[in-house]
Amino acid sequence: MTALWVALGALVGAPLRLLADRTAAARRGPGSVLGTLAVNVAGSAVLGVLLGLGDASPAVLALVGTGFCGTLTTFSTFGWDVVRLVEERAVGRAAAYLTGSLVLGLAAAAGGWLAVR
Repeated sequence: MTALWVALGALVGAPLRLLADRTAAARRGPGSVLGTLAVNVAGSAVLGVLLGLGDASPAVLALVGTGFCGTLTTFSTFGWDVVRLVEERAVGRAAAYLTGSLVLGLAAAAGGWLAVR
């Protein structure tokens, strides 16, 4: 049953990630990292809220935590974006993106957690 909850969450998270990436590319041009940054920060906030509630059932953790947040967020694309920026000799942008992603993601998770405590 857990796999079903994960799959149902993924049915929502994955299309939202695609939409965010395409929206960022349409507005900022191909290669924009803003879509990935947005979904990673949003997913961190959602996971912070979920874990901050403290009493979520295993089904809700599978649905929202693993299924939704797991497919909404993307560490692999984040890593590839940093490598691509370095290869394009945009080292300053790569460093800002790397640092900003970590700081904003952690702040979003902590903020979500604190908001429901």
